This record gives sequence, C-alpha cells and structure tokens, in this order.
Amino acid sequence: MKEQLQERFCANYGDFGRGRHGGRGGRGFGGPFGGRMFGSGDLRYVILQLISEKPSHGYEIIKSIEERLGGTYAPSPGVVYPMLTMLEEMGHITGASEGSRKQYSITDEGSKALAENKEIVDALFARIENVRQQSARQRPQQIERALENLRMALRMKMGSLTTEQVHAVTDIIDAAAKQIERIG
Repeated sequence: MKEQLQERFCANYGDFGRGRHGGRGGRGFGGPFGGRMFGSGDLRYVILQLISEKPSHGYEIIKSIEERLGGTYAPSPGVVYPMLTMLEEMGHITGASEGSRKQYSITDEGSKALAENKEIVDALFARIENVRQQSARQRPQQIERALENLRMALRMKMGSLTTEQVHAVTDIIDAAAKQIERIG
C-alpha cells in the first residue's frame, strides 16, 4: 500500500518522494553552496523530524527549515504541501484542521520510520547545521538587505543630485565606512 502511494505521489510530483536513492538518485546536499538543497527523498525525513519535534502547520515547517539553514534556503510550498499529503497518506503524520490551516502531528508509524532511518536523519541534520554555520560565516542577511537598500536609494537619486548633494551622500557613506571599521 505504501509503495503504491509513493508511486502515485512520484507520478504526480516528481521523484523526490521516492526515497534516498530511487529514481534519478540522491544528488546530495548543497543549495547555495552547490548542488541541490535536498537529495531525492531527503526532504520527507526533514519534515517528519520537524513534526516529531513539534506539531506544525506547513508554513511553520517551511520557516523552520529556512531558520535551520541560516536563511539560505526555504523549500517552496509547491514542494512541502504535496510532501505533507504524501506523508499523511502513508500514515506517518495526521493533519487536524484549524480553520483554513492544518496542523500536522507524527503518528506511531512516522516515529517508527524515523527510528528506522535514524542514520539518514542524523546525517541530514548534521549537513543542515553545516550549511547554517557556513552561512553564518558569510555576510549576515541583514547586512545584505541594508546594502541593497543603500544601492536602491542611490540608484533612485543618482540622476537628480546636485554637486552639493553628491558631496553630502559621499560624506554619509564615508562616515558609515569609518564607523564600521572601528567595530570589533
């Protein structure tokens, strides 16, 4: 029965639901650091583990994955929600409606699947932690956002600045650079 559900899911949504090495096979883990973020079937274990830690809505699962990866990647709803449906049809999770949303909880069958695949799950979360640490060593997203805001503001003003305004903007940027150099 589970195999039939998985085959039906794969026919509708692609082979990422086939398991670790089914279909085209797992291509590893990389995302912003090279390759696909999750290999074939890996996302289901990530989602199942997160639900085992805390019953969650689909949106919360997406945000949790994004947070654990240091903001470098968030799976799309078009991948997460079909995966939740597959896990529910397989009997690994149950969904209880709360208004327009569904909160998912792990079942005994889901806990058993996690236990049977503990090595895979542990390796996935170790790689997730590695990506988070790598992203933390790079420029924080807040700084990237602030720099993009500065670039946009400059682009919008560039053609209409007087000589005095150019000097004022230059002074502001130079002062900010000096303050940043003094940090730390």
